[in-house]
Amino acid sequence: MKRLPLLSISILSLSITSLSFAQQKSNYSYTEAFAPLFFNNNGDEFRSASGKPGPAYWQNNADYKITAALDDKKNSIAGDVEINYTNNSPDQLDYIWLQLDQNMFSKEGRGQAISPLTKSRYGDANNNFDGGYTISSVTDLTGKAIEYIITDTRMQIRLPQALASKGGKAGFKIQYSYTIPEYGADRTGILPTAQGNVYAIAQWFPRLCVYDNIRGWNTLPYTGPGEFYREFGNYKVEITAPANHIVVLGGELLNPQEVFTAEQLKRYENAKTSDQTIIIRSAQEVAQKNSRPNKKSLTWKYSLNNAQDIAWASSSSFILDAARINLASGKKSLAISAYPEESNGNNAWERSTEYTKAAIEHYSDQWYEYPYPVAVNVASNVGGMEYPALSFCGNRAKAGSLWGVTNHEFGHNWFPMIVSSNEREFGWMDEGFNTFINEIATESFNNGEYAKKVGDPNSQAVRFTDQRLESVMNTPQNMNERNIGILVYYKPAYGLKLLRNEIIGKERFDFAFKKYISDWAYKHPTPEDFFRSIENGTGENLNWFWRGWFINNWQVDQAISQVSYLKNDPSQGAIITVQNLEKLPMPVVIEATTASGKKIRKKLPVEIWERNQSFDFKIDSKEPLVSVQLDPDHVFPDHVPENNSWTAK
Repeated sequence: MKRLPLLSISILSLSITSLSFAQQKSNYSYTEAFAPLFFNNNGDEFRSASGKPGPAYWQNNADYKITAALDDKKNSIAGDVEINYTNNSPDQLDYIWLQLDQNMFSKEGRGQAISPLTKSRYGDANNNFDGGYTISSVTDLTGKAIEYIITDTRMQIRLPQALASKGGKAGFKIQYSYTIPEYGADRTGILPTAQGNVYAIAQWFPRLCVYDNIRGWNTLPYTGPGEFYREFGNYKVEITAPANHIVVLGGELLNPQEVFTAEQLKRYENAKTSDQTIIIRSAQEVAQKNSRPNKKSLTWKYSLNNAQDIAWASSSSFILDAARINLASGKKSLAISAYPEESNGNNAWERSTEYTKAAIEHYSDQWYEYPYPVAVNVASNVGGMEYPALSFCGNRAKAGSLWGVTNHEFGHNWFPMIVSSNEREFGWMDEGFNTFINEIATESFNNGEYAKKVGDPNSQAVRFTDQRLESVMNTPQNMNERNIGILVYYKPAYGLKLLRNEIIGKERFDFAFKKYISDWAYKHPTPEDFFRSIENGTGENLNWFWRGWFINNWQVDQAISQVSYLKNDPSQGAIITVQNLEKLPMPVVIEATTASGKKIRKKLPVEIWERNQSFDFKIDSKEPLVSVQLDPDHVFPDHVPENNSWTAK
């Protein structure tokens, strides 16, 4: 934008000089910013206009029984999954879609086909690994074969007869196997260590696609950037692994007496009542054969209820420790960390359980109580990835970086594991919301041990509203990979921070945000549900904000265009003129400094921009002003901060 020259005007004497900027051309349209009819859908019996699930809201359910074996010689998984699916929708279903995410790592996978020649987080075109599922059979519960087809990362099961609506049930079994990718899009993989590989196992069984009232079957292929959207259900899992391995899974261990030594079992039970970290298997014991039962293999049995996924890890190299998690209801959970010796010491993974416990307890107190029996943190070659009750974090992380990734990945238990938005389409609804609550948690952890101010928001605005960026509302697949961090994580988190701290206020925002979480716990909200929920809970019309910050990539540019005195007399007060030069309006905060050094603050609501491009207001000063500053705390994302200040000449 071309800026016009500044003009100075002397009024009466130098002591009451005011400076007037020529009115600058504005790109702002108040009819566009505050246009009515923002929402595309009216409320109905399924999704209320208030942002809550409606009285007839429904979602389907999938329960899983999985038996699987890890072959650490071939780096492979072989398994059988029994799926019991309930159709609560009002529709008969002639077929069922499942996700086969491992097929992304096949040479024939679309994700592999679109991988760039340069290395990406999600893979690269030069990778010679050829993975994907081998499906041996698909049958009903009696063993009768069922017709199916596989297309990339999707499987369609064609039912012999339609599945009835409103409670119809279908059961089927799938026998499968696959080779574990060494690096699986930073979400699953194999980490070599001195005492054996660490296997981080995820997307490891065929899973139901979501059928909802928004688009029916959600079958977008898995290509890397977009994460997951899954049905809730109960899990019963049996994992057979070499006996020298320890297997950790995001669920309740049902047979600890069969898989731990007597001493380890004693320590494990002690950890359940300890607020301090208890070592279950020490670094010294890892190298000792008697630290594991003297058998060829062991089967670890786990369960997890009302969850949308399940993941696990296995290794002969694991140091294992744990501590109790205290919840306000009186329920207990268990923080567990599994990591190799290379990750131990020097303020590194020996603090993982402390961090995990603190994060879970904070989020439970602040937002919604943690529902799972354990919270397992695993050191792996996955930089950071979340699953219900289990996270994979970078094995080299330590100190603040380990707190940061642990805090972030376990924060995901609230978004999207409890509040289950569609990650593949709207990644910002989990990553952005989680990043927002992560900052609050970091401020409270251990008296702010790792809290630090991250730059001036005014300078961040250049990144957040760079006109080369896509909008937040785009799917992650539809963003340049280098923009995903800003658009999916930081910009939406910053937007919620603006709402909480500057636009609405903490008390009202926190009330509405908590209500959104509790209303949509274990359900599938859309962006409109969230927008409606916050507007109804706070009593504010925020259409202008959603429209500018999330749906479009509008910029903020407020400017001081004139400062003068009422009747040319400083004792009568000052008149300040501000302009909104860009498309996104914001509240106005100014701080005026008088000749004697007195500070006068004034805040004006965003409604001043409902019918104005510029606005005049009075400051009750009794003496000349020496300076006026817009946004004195530098909290708004003003794209041109240079025109935010006025100084007397």
